Amino acid sequence: MKLKHTMAEPAPLQMDQSTRTHGDVLLSAQDMVIEFNLRGRLLTAVRGASLELRAGETLAVVGESGSGKSVLAKSFLGMLDKNGRVRSGSALYRGLDLVGLKTEDDWLAIRGKKVAMIFQDPMTALNPLKTVGEQIREVASLHRGLGKSEARLLALDMLSRVGIPEPERRYSQYPHEFSGGMRQRVVIASAIACGPEILICDEPTTALDVTIQAQILELIKGLQRDLGMSVLFITHDLGVVAKMADRIAVMYAGQVVEEGLSSEVFYDARHPYTWTLLASLPQLGIKGDELFSIKGTPPSLFKTIKGDAFAPRNPFALKVDFEYEPPFFDVSPTHRAKTWLLDPRSPRIEVPETISRLRSRLTETRAEELAGKAADLAARTSRTKKGGGR
Repeated sequence: MKLKHTMAEPAPLQMDQSTRTHGDVLLSAQDMVIEFNLRGRLLTAVRGASLELRAGETLAVVGESGSGKSVLAKSFLGMLDKNGRVRSGSALYRGLDLVGLKTEDDWLAIRGKKVAMIFQDPMTALNPLKTVGEQIREVASLHRGLGKSEARLLALDMLSRVGIPEPERRYSQYPHEFSGGMRQRVVIASAIACGPEILICDEPTTALDVTIQAQILELIKGLQRDLGMSVLFITHDLGVVAKMADRIAVMYAGQVVEEGLSSEVFYDARHPYTWTLLASLPQLGIKGDELFSIKGTPPSLFKTIKGDAFAPRNPFALKVDFEYEPPFFDVSPTHRAKTWLLDPRSPRIEVPETISRLRSRLTETRAEELAGKAADLAARTSRTKKGGGR
């Protein structure tokens, strides 16, 4: 006689369910170290990175390819490759340390349902053998426990929300029948179908042309406002996040080297690497001159890095940069940078001409925007007075 035994139901994850108001810390990653074993060699892709994402905000993580942006974000979803692991550090989401999650069942309680991700290439993110509507419906059924008809209605609503016309007809079409921009909208619809609290956008506009790129950015901003999500936006292009991010974290060689409010990073950047990223903006080029490029290459992450990782490429590097890793120095309560140039003992360094030019252009643009808003307000006031006098 065979004895029957039942598997115990997994215990629900213990999370703080209290309401988070705008500005409260929602996700806090501290001293994250992430390693990969590549053919017997150890690569440290993230080297003690820390960042915080607050409720209702957009945090942009910027840096060159290979700086560790995507690896850090994927660790929040348990999506590291099999040869990767979080060696140390913590990633607290509502009091739950995501680093401690081991089973796929645990991750399914977080991935999609609480934290969702939009990937860079929509074609590889979608199944070419299933209609787009069914892919969104399956996500909604899995994470929200909805029946087929309810999930279908939700999928149609999501397609409509992301600006896809004729959602009933489009529901039954396959990914290859959509343009690149429309496919990315489908990926966004799939990500928001579960009502996540955090949306991670991993360079979602890189594969799109400039016009469509602007539309997708506006779409994400609108959805964040309507659904009350926090957005972690990953990009290598500071120009993309100029009007989108509330705060910016700059990553280099697996570390966050500067972070602050968007206005602080654009108007008052303090790390030499941030200067080079800003100087690389095509808008700052002068007709007839070569566009700026960052000299040298990032360090090998297979090796132990001594001192400041950016020192070999930094024209303002001090002798101490090659010997000791700098700590963070506070520029303001919301702005800090990891550079010895902020040490009171360091020599005074003049801000590069390109950065001065950027500040001037930003000030001019800001003045034009304010003037435009003032003109619009005056016009509306004038129309109101004329209408009231009739």
